[in-house]
Amino acid sequence: MLTEGTYIADRYEIVGKIGAGGMSDVYKAKDHTLGRFVAIKVLKPEFSEDVNFVTKFRTEAQSAAGLEHPNIVNIYDVGSENGMHYIVMEYVEGITLKTYIEKKGQLSFKEAVSIAIQVGRGIEAAHNKHIVHRDIKPQNIIISTEGKVKVTDFGIARAATSNTINSDVMGSVHYSSPEQARNGFVDGKSDIYSLGIVMYEMVTGRVPFDGDTTVAVAIQHLQEEMVVPSAYAPDLPISMEKIILKCTQKNPDRRYESMGDLLMDLKKALISPNEDFVVMVPLSNQDKTRVIEKDELDAIKKETSGVYYNEDEEPEEENQDEDYDEEDEEDDDEAINPKMEKAITIMGIAAGVVIVGIIIYLIASFFGLVKFGGHSKDTETETQTETQTETETEDESAKKVEMIDLTGMTFEEAQTALKKIKLGIKDNGTVSSDTVEEGKVAEQDYKKGEKIAENTTIKVKISSGKGEISVPSVVGSDESSAGSTLKSAGFKVSTQYEYNNTVAEGKVISQTPDAGASGKEGDTVTITVSQGVKMVTVPNVLGQSQDAATSALTGAGLTVSSVSSDYSDTVAAGSVISQSIADGKIVDEGTSITLVVSLGPKVKLYSFSAKIEAPKNDDGTTNENVSAANIVLKDASGNVLETWSNQSIASFPLSISKSGIEGQTSGTVEITWMDASGNTMNTQTQNVTFQEQ
Repeated sequence: MLTEGTYIADRYEIVGKIGAGGMSDVYKAKDHTLGRFVAIKVLKPEFSEDVNFVTKFRTEAQSAAGLEHPNIVNIYDVGSENGMHYIVMEYVEGITLKTYIEKKGQLSFKEAVSIAIQVGRGIEAAHNKHIVHRDIKPQNIIISTEGKVKVTDFGIARAATSNTINSDVMGSVHYSSPEQARNGFVDGKSDIYSLGIVMYEMVTGRVPFDGDTTVAVAIQHLQEEMVVPSAYAPDLPISMEKIILKCTQKNPDRRYESMGDLLMDLKKALISPNEDFVVMVPLSNQDKTRVIEKDELDAIKKETSGVYYNEDEEPEEENQDEDYDEEDEEDDDEAINPKMEKAITIMGIAAGVVIVGIIIYLIASFFGLVKFGGHSKDTETETQTETQTETETEDESAKKVEMIDLTGMTFEEAQTALKKIKLGIKDNGTVSSDTVEEGKVAEQDYKKGEKIAENTTIKVKISSGKGEISVPSVVGSDESSAGSTLKSAGFKVSTQYEYNNTVAEGKVISQTPDAGASGKEGDTVTITVSQGVKMVTVPNVLGQSQDAATSALTGAGLTVSSVSSDYSDTVAAGSVISQSIADGKIVDEGTSITLVVSLGPKVKLYSFSAKIEAPKNDDGTTNENVSAANIVLKDASGNVLETWSNQSIASFPLSISKSGIEGQTSGTVEITWMDASGNTMNTQTQNVTFQEQ
């Protein structure tokens, strides 16, 4: 294990360990050449001398290094040092999609689609370079603090030499495609299946197949039909459900032909969520669910044994806001069961013949107007503006329209009015109202006058008339208790989440309608639940001006509690010398940070003091005619430091002193003696040394 402060390649300074997997450990490091943080994946020592493991490890970098895409974690460097093999990759501040799902339970339709689109774009970029990820799962999808979604850990990806590649390694069992489970031929459609499972989990909060062992889950992928996602997410639009079901077909030929086709349907779902436009490939005899025979089951167990890691053995997470995950991999040399390979090959050929027949039949029947994949008018769909969510910034170039007031309209009237300004509409349930007639629009999610993008779908609630049931108060209750209370009173519950610095995590911050309002049975009460204090990352403000540093810290959600000053020989005056919490640390939003600002190099101060004796005559006797003197103190450069003019001399010695002399160690004292009439008698100059204060 590398320790903090260790250097790799005389360039990367280890900051700390952030994760571990079956083959490698992952560290956060500072790249001193380019001045940025990176993540370094280091092969574990026990594998460093294994040629197969080292080859796979380096192949990972070579395969992924050519991928440059905003939705992929970039690979920067690969190398070896003293028997240690490492890969340097982009460091992403954020949390994994797995953690995000666990926090929120179920994601909204729009949010799930937006995340799926970003993940799909990253995978599509890899597929375009003949790289199949083969381990798509929420743990390998990171949502950055800026809301950008990135796919990471191409730990078992391989550059394909043809359209398909042989699967010698499988990813996490819950997200593996049936062809991975049977160790068959794997291509980009396997990633489509895994992304379908990820979408299922996003909208339902659970995976479709689960079991006590990896083999049990693998068999479910092969022969069990999944529960449709709408069973767990009743409000899920039909377009999203059909997209998920098409992605997760057991026969690859019944899935989307490519990631690009899937992306087009996802974009269309944002615009027309309730339109049933997804075209499912017809089921053939070869596709029907069948019971696996004992000899085939034994073969699957043989192929899967030792390949899947134990799901209970999750990789350690030393930083909960950053998770780089990697599963155990087997040797490339592991042979495929010859009988299984032959059987799958024959089945693939048969399925291909059936699919070709179906295509010919449909083309003949519909005269070419209907195509597999439901992508008629794809060009038009591609040009329409995507509705943006909290994970993807709204397209600034999208055309905006001004929202109108729908209150008091029937659903049909509202639909017609919105259509004229290129907006859609969705019935989002009923709500009681003392002012709006039953059957008319009572609420809309965008207010009159708001500027919104064309093709946005407006959610409305229809009045159910005056309320009869009093809404109970649930503010301050925990989420589950609040839900139970409201449901017992006859209301439906809609939950949303937000960070809050004062309300404990899991407690209800507010409710709509408020407690005491009247409603009807079946009305929806929306509760806002606290996610606790938001965690933020401390930025590096060293070397910045005080104003710039304060702005950067407040912009990151932190506060500057105090600023002090100190001298520095290396930091320019006015710039930050130190910050009380180091950059890269993850702290509560609103945490106070103190700054120390440079005064520049400290200037040494010197002082001078002397006692002036009376001048002497040539014979050495005291000159009694001296009555006054002009005394000038200069530094070594001749600059006047102090002047004592017309100093009357009643008695000797005459004392003079000067303090606060900056950066000078020596100088001169020039004395001009005068008689009682003010006439100059003579001038004498003497070199003097200053003392450090």
